[in-house]
Amino acid sequence: MPALTLVRHGLPEIDPTVPADRWQLGPGALPALTQLRLSGLIASGSRWFSSPEPKARESAEALTQSPVAVVEALREAERPAGWYQNATEFSALVRRSVLEPHTPAADGWEPAAATQARVLAASQAILAKTASDPVVLVGHGTAWTLLVAALTASSPDLDAWESMRMPDLAVLEVSASGRSRLRRPWGQG
Repeated sequence: MPALTLVRHGLPEIDPTVPADRWQLGPGALPALTQLRLSGLIASGSRWFSSPEPKARESAEALTQSPVAVVEALREAERPAGWYQNATEFSALVRRSVLEPHTPAADGWEPAAATQARVLAASQAILAKTASDPVVLVGHGTAWTLLVAALTASSPDLDAWESMRMPDLAVLEVSASGRSRLRRPWGQG
């Protein structure tokens, strides 16, 4: 079974006046990304893919010297500028979005069901064309939480989402039958 490694991007520079999909890595992000790169947790010889968002692309570039393909559909749930007030409010909105997946959690938010369908289709297309090679997808916490749930046929683990670090990773064993197993959960390394 091929390994699918999901990497959550490094710590971004948060600017509430700018949409989150344009945030770049913050000035303190590089040490944690370097530590992850040197940890041995990411399989050598992996094929690399990234969300188009700057914080994800910059994280991928810090993690590998291999080519990184940018895949538009791996972006985070769409959220307009101005929604971010604080971490507590953000957590409540993400939880609402996941618990009510067909309804936007706030004005302009992409429903979680749409995010999940988009990242699942993109990851399945990537896995289909990479055969048995290990794959690394660099992206976002909410998108990856929804993707893990879809791939493992389970409910989204909001407690795991809440405890994710920046950066962080999870590793799945992908089955040809379509049912995957979480081999390494978030926050273990």
